[in-house]
Amino acid sequence: MKKIVAFAILGMLSLSLFQACSSSQSLQEYYVDNSENPNFLSLDVPVSILNLDEVELSDSQKEALSSLRKLNLLAFKKTENNQLEYQAEIEKVNTILKNNEYKELMKLKSEYGKGVVKYLGEDDSIDEVVLYGNSKEKGFALVRVLGEDMNPAHLAQLIQVLQKADYNSDALGEIGDFLKS
Repeated sequence: MKKIVAFAILGMLSLSLFQACSSSQSLQEYYVDNSENPNFLSLDVPVSILNLDEVELSDSQKEALSSLRKLNLLAFKKTENNQLEYQAEIEKVNTILKNNEYKELMKLKSEYGKGVVKYLGEDDSIDEVVLYGNSKEKGFALVRVLGEDMNPAHLAQLIQVLQKADYNSDALGEIGDFLKS
């Protein structure tokens, strides 16, 4: 009987230790946790929405596009009524993005707000690019660009491809309106 009790205690301690070690939230978990929150606008965008079939692309742009799988968009729309939640969410996102797994590619600063571009993966094989922008007046947006073995040299090509995209802004719904304003 003592062995069973000792085994049960050891099992509970192991489980508690495992939970303590994995208590940091991933960006994917953050997206899932907030997808139903009324303060957030959430959208998964397939590459097909970009309507690039008829656009003339260079070979390097085609290669960059072929590494792209989808985009996840999550935006917090700031209002007078959610100031405290906005601050709490900013802290959560900053904590997640401070994780050493995310490598900083560049910082952005404009009249609209601040931002950062980070990535997951190796320098020559990126699996995820994260764009994070924050405006004190409007809120913040997170964009996860998911792909397979994206080449950092192709990031500029991807930006050019996205600029050529004739996406249907109606398909983006509220996020399209949020990003325009």
